[in-house]
Amino acid sequence: MSFSELGLSPKVLEAITAAGYTTPTAIQTQAIPHALQRKDVMGLAQTGSGKTAAFVLPMLSMLEKGRARARMPRTLILEPTRELAAQVEESFATLGKNHKLTVALLIGGVAFDPQAAKIDRGADVVIATPGRLLDHFERGRLMMSGIEMLVIDEADRMLDMGFIPDIERICKLLPFTRQTMFFSATMPPEIQRLTETFLHNPVKIETSQRSSTAESIVQQLVQAPHDPKAKRDTLRTLIRTQDNIKNAIVFANRKTTVALLDKSLRQHGFNAGALHGDMDQSARMKTLAAFRANELTILIASDVAARGLDIPDVSHVFNFDVPTHSEDYVHRIGRTGRAGREGHAFTMVTREESKQLKGVLDLIKKDIPYFKLDNVVAEPEPSAVPVRPKRESKRIRPPVQAPQPRVEEPLPEPNVVVAERPSRNPPRHKHEAVDDSSGFHAGNMPAFLVKR
Repeated sequence: MSFSELGLSPKVLEAITAAGYTTPTAIQTQAIPHALQRKDVMGLAQTGSGKTAAFVLPMLSMLEKGRARARMPRTLILEPTRELAAQVEESFATLGKNHKLTVALLIGGVAFDPQAAKIDRGADVVIATPGRLLDHFERGRLMMSGIEMLVIDEADRMLDMGFIPDIERICKLLPFTRQTMFFSATMPPEIQRLTETFLHNPVKIETSQRSSTAESIVQQLVQAPHDPKAKRDTLRTLIRTQDNIKNAIVFANRKTTVALLDKSLRQHGFNAGALHGDMDQSARMKTLAAFRANELTILIASDVAARGLDIPDVSHVFNFDVPTHSEDYVHRIGRTGRAGREGHAFTMVTREESKQLKGVLDLIKKDIPYFKLDNVVAEPEPSAVPVRPKRESKRIRPPVQAPQPRVEEPLPEPNVVVAERPSRNPPRHKHEAVDDSSGFHAGNMPAFLVKR
């Protein structure tokens, strides 16, 4: 099937051809016709299957009629992260180049007033993270009574990040007659409850087995030591065994681990950069742009980069940690092997992570073989501050002498008369006597005390 058979407008088809797309994916083939008929859609498909175009293309066709009013956008797309929201905006720039639409990007980490100014002029499309969208609404800068179409993208990631209460609040602020498109890679019970509450007779589209991984990805496990330094040594050795790395993403569970890996890899000569939630938005976008342009070979990231980032030709994914949530494994390795390309995914496993590994294997319902990593030699971590050698003390200590044997004095023979010790205070003159009872010498006494 071709895009021309899906019912899209000529302007959209022209932009698709210019972008180089020829054949729609399974999720696009099934979702686009129902979306054009204004039906609610619940799409379940693995990451990398083309979900973004599945809602962008019908939205562009529908927005060709009508015009947005000030502070009243016509369509709303909710994304869990700033990077995903910015990526969807890029898709509108590419696929909507023949449309004169105003697209407002409402995300945190950037100035508030320029976003509000764009809404004031009238936005056809608002792409937002839930928190920033509610900020604009509470300040009275945005009205959501004119929303015709709502898209909730990466819904399971919304659940992981704690956005479900915000999503429920936003849905209650929208018109009851709106159209809703709901996309997710997995379907936890909480997400299932959300779809039953806010979707009306949705068309359910499931293009692959739930929580499945792409067959084009070669998955392998690597036994790793628990010691953090030795584990970093193992990662570097593993990366060097792969001769066909074009670019790679290294995932870690903690932001502090991401920073340590970034420093370690760069010190050992790797062309690496970091991406995590504590970075400001401009730095995050700059790092992503450098990675997409092949200026960075290795991107070290927390799970903020695991969902939906469209980096089409990532050759390798390395999981430095087994993910805490099993579903994150599916999204992490989905960064490689996209659009049918071959990808390689390695997961480092310590003995302490056996429980998390079991959860992953139970989720994907397949066994993952171990990759035998020979000759793992721990390399010394380069130190930023050189360590000065210890100076030997020049102080010369005297040699320790052996203790001399104690010589005891002989005891006096019996019946031997010992000479009496002389008095400590001998008389100064021969006529002065010593008063042994009082300790005073008569010659030293004051005159009024001496008897005459």
